[in-house]
Amino acid sequence: MSLDGAVPSSAPGSAQHQVASASRAPADRVVPVSDVVVRSVTSRRDLKRFIEFPFALHRHDPHWVAPLLVSEWQRFDARKNPFLRHARIELFLAERHGELVGRIAGIDDDHHNATHHDNLAFFGFFEAADEAAAHALLAAVETWARTLGRHLLRGPANPSMNDGSGFQIDAFDTSPFVMMPYNPPAYPRYVETAGYCKVKDLYAWLFEDAPDLGERVVRLAARVERRYRPTIRPLDPRHFERDVRLLKRIYAEAWEHNWGFVQYTDAEFDHMAAELKLIIDPGINLFIELGGEVAGVAINLPDINQVLKKIRGRLLPFGIFTLLNRRRHIDRTRLPILGILPKYRMKGLELVLIKECLQRWKARGYRSCECSWVLEDNDAINAGIRATGGTIYKTYRLYQKPL
Repeated sequence: MSLDGAVPSSAPGSAQHQVASASRAPADRVVPVSDVVVRSVTSRRDLKRFIEFPFALHRHDPHWVAPLLVSEWQRFDARKNPFLRHARIELFLAERHGELVGRIAGIDDDHHNATHHDNLAFFGFFEAADEAAAHALLAAVETWARTLGRHLLRGPANPSMNDGSGFQIDAFDTSPFVMMPYNPPAYPRYVETAGYCKVKDLYAWLFEDAPDLGERVVRLAARVERRYRPTIRPLDPRHFERDVRLLKRIYAEAWEHNWGFVQYTDAEFDHMAAELKLIIDPGINLFIELGGEVAGVAINLPDINQVLKKIRGRLLPFGIFTLLNRRRHIDRTRLPILGILPKYRMKGLELVLIKECLQRWKARGYRSCECSWVLEDNDAINAGIRATGGTIYKTYRLYQKPL
């Protein structure tokens, strides 16, 4: 989460100018499907409509969480979002008789294609009032991706696998945790009827009310602790930059061979760390060490969505006070990063980390924790979470379509 910044649009260097000019596809395309017309975002007014459309579409949905508007403006500003230094985003709006009925982004990420030797583009930031609007939007991005020579379209990614990814396919009676997406039940059907198929499921696990770890898990964790004598320490705010460097190293090495993983650039990682520093609770962010060497990490984030839901995306006039007093409103946490360096795997250290996380968030007054997301075929981490009392309660699905 970052703070303010709407910028003038028509001048070079504005968010709108940079998004439009960064794309290699022609601008101002019009794609009619039925009575829906799709066109590119080319002005500040267009970008404002793009950013604010979900607020109108989901205004009566009790589970949708409004993002901070100031952060959404920065997300599409290449001067403030380092992702846009290696990727291009083309934004589209769908209208029916002049009324806005949808939005979507086409994303072309050089780092993803270079890392995985792919030739694909992504779609993301998808919102549609109905199936006709959805199909028109997807058709527009497909046309855009073909002009770039891409052979596949995958999504949703907002804007990458390092951010909110996938359509939620179940648990629609729950609200999303921090940095996780949310969508109405119809969205997966919209893309499936447009010819998209599942490519991967991502699991969200839930711990509620600090579950009893069970005698077997406690015994196994104790055995690991006796054998390897690991040291657990919390993140040290006095040495935040040092610990960020450790986290960067672990994230790069521990996730290197994961499906879909693309390493953050230094600028992206520093940007993310600066945002998370605003909400982090150091006592529930843990490093595990063996023999004085870091072996793994568990990063827990207080669920700031519980605050964002109250302020509806706006810091002023009163949202800033709710945000500043956020600890009074938050009793949930999310575990987005749990990683063990490759040379320390197969020792049970992830079990010790999960056990320590559960004990510490309970001691600090948190009542539930979401572990998300985990690849459906990451057997080791899924088994460790299940063994310590977690339950798969939500699944996010990524789709793709040949072009």
